[in-house]
Amino acid sequence: MSTNSFLTHLICCKCEKVFDHREIQTFCTACNKPLLAIYDLDQAKRKLSKDTLRSRAPNLWRYLELLPVLESKNIVSLGEGMTPLIQLTNLEKQLGFSNVWVKDEAQIPTGSFKARGLAMAVSKALEFGIKRVAIPTAGNAGGALAAYAARAGIECFIFMPEDVPRLNFIESEVCGAQVTLVRGIISDCAKIIGERKAEMGWFDMSTLKEPYRLEGKKTMGLELAEQFNWTLPDVIFYPTGGGTGLIGMWKAFAELTELGWISGNKPRMVSVQSTGCDPITRAFEAGKAESEFYQNAETLAAGLRVPKAFGDALILKALRESGGLAISVTDDEIVESMRDVARQEGIFMCPEGAATWAALKRLREAGDVKPSDRIVLFNTVTGLKYPEIFAA
Repeated sequence: MSTNSFLTHLICCKCEKVFDHREIQTFCTACNKPLLAIYDLDQAKRKLSKDTLRSRAPNLWRYLELLPVLESKNIVSLGEGMTPLIQLTNLEKQLGFSNVWVKDEAQIPTGSFKARGLAMAVSKALEFGIKRVAIPTAGNAGGALAAYAARAGIECFIFMPEDVPRLNFIESEVCGAQVTLVRGIISDCAKIIGERKAEMGWFDMSTLKEPYRLEGKKTMGLELAEQFNWTLPDVIFYPTGGGTGLIGMWKAFAELTELGWISGNKPRMVSVQSTGCDPITRAFEAGKAESEFYQNAETLAAGLRVPKAFGDALILKALRESGGLAISVTDDEIVESMRDVARQEGIFMCPEGAATWAALKRLREAGDVKPSDRIVLFNTVTGLKYPEIFAA
């Protein structure tokens, strides 16, 4: 049965070369940049309405016409999507704010926002008949891929740094993936896959090296708009490693605007990184269009330890188009924020998510956000996956 997807083609984000969405694609063969899924939004405007969504299940597949899976039989789902917005009623008062919310992605399959992207990518892999997939991961993407690949009956190979949180390794292995621990960081894992994928017959699920994880992540933006009754927040704080979610939300807001479902100003997008690995912050502050590889990256926020994002140009473009900015916080600030949010709000944030609270405090002091702003922080993973941080 068709999903009635309005997908028409893929296009390179840089050179605008067009690719056929009915064939297996990775990234642009002309300039090695990410591909973006393009939809017939004029047709969608005529056939789809906000009212259509009201009777649908509360998961990300409620937006199926704006997603790339063509046949419903290929949807691989564990119930992902429609995570709650939780107002920080205690903490916001400390800063003199009255409208600070957390989009809590901890409450999603595998306890991580990675479930959104990997649900979409695995569904498309199943649709194309792909049998073997591989991924380099800082941890949580591996666990998500392992879970969805298991459900789809696809063979899964995962490469992760040997110092990832132990639970990331366990969940991946328990779900049946073949997990290799690598001495190094995520870029070293990616290098191994790049060298061996032809020999092993792997389809590479790396961030933005296939076009569909992005489409899963963009549903965070679709949900935000719907949850705020088709309005948008003033500022979004997003922990940025590979940055797919930030790019995806910015894409979602553009699509919703073209549909006529939202209007007015889009949110200022704020990229948050750790001072131990902040290539996006450095590139933004230097006015550069792309980042430079961050040498000797080291931070307890494993998801932020990405020395060079494949989609760095798209991240920086979204920040500048939105009038946003990039900021880095220390690991000490991250741990302090994990404790503060847990003790005062009952939300056990992951270190990456807690970095957004630390960043908000910094920007409040600098006057870069206003008390009247409606602000959304993204908690991307459950803090329960990081017991090592507090084990001492």
